[in-house]
Amino acid sequence: MSESVKGSLAMLFACVVWGFSAVYYKSIDHVPPLEVLCHRSLWSLVFLLMVLAVQGRLGMLRDMLGNPRALCWIGVAALMISTNWFLFIFAVQTGRTVDSSLGYFIFPLLAVLLGAFVLGERLGTLKWVAVGLAALAVTGLTVALGAAPWISLTLAVTFAFYGLLKKQIDAGPVVSVTLEVLLISPLVLFWIWGAETQGWTAFGDQEAGAFGNSWSDSLLLMFSGVLTGGPLILMSYASKRISLATLGLLTYVNPTLQFVVAVALFGEVITPAHMVAFPIIWVALALYSAVSFAEERSARKASRNSAAVPTI
Repeated sequence: MSESVKGSLAMLFACVVWGFSAVYYKSIDHVPPLEVLCHRSLWSLVFLLMVLAVQGRLGMLRDMLGNPRALCWIGVAALMISTNWFLFIFAVQTGRTVDSSLGYFIFPLLAVLLGAFVLGERLGTLKWVAVGLAALAVTGLTVALGAAPWISLTLAVTFAFYGLLKKQIDAGPVVSVTLEVLLISPLVLFWIWGAETQGWTAFGDQEAGAFGNSWSDSLLLMFSGVLTGGPLILMSYASKRISLATLGLLTYVNPTLQFVVAVALFGEVITPAHMVAFPIIWVALALYSAVSFAEERSARKASRNSAAVPTI
């Protein structure tokens, strides 16, 4: 099996786990969403520290902790991804997984806009058309529903800015995410203490302090660390073996599965506005992906031709 095939399978498996993770979070919807988020952060920190210890890379954390500029970027990135994680959990618990799916479909095209306006990346005409189609779909959905799909847009915005911030951090994904959850761990531990001893809930009307009440709840909350860190490691493995275009295309498996789970398993209702908006965004993503693959093929071909020209 070639390295590219291994990388593609790893990324595909990570996206399948992400896509079906809604089923897991639905199974603990009796736990307040902020409490679930805090346990997800805590146990992912434990899991990732164990992985780095086995790899002998704990020293990289110490090096990064001595870099104030990097810590600043990591802190803001932690805020973005924590908001993203919370909204996903909240969407699943409140029967709005369809909105979550829409957000992760919008994200790649929003990331393109950030690349153009913040990083100065040049976009061709067809990519601008793809972005325009997505904007049209979201605008139409807003008008039809009488309100902006705020969960979808916030998920897309936070994830897109998270990706932008990660470009400023000179560390691999496992190390950087470990630092992100490490930085917010004091807040996480403080809230878990409040939930367990003071009954804090903040969002939702569920009973607080689920950890320790039953073996099933405790194990499920602890498993969120593996569910968070495992796919991240697979993505890191894949990113070193497959092209960025292939990586980007495979990520669409995640929101597609979220959409299927929302409709087929959770029985969420799809409005006529969603039935119009989703196909438009799918067309936009297909157009963007096709252009990206074409550009990547051209770049590889040009690189091979350049390498074939003899030097004098």
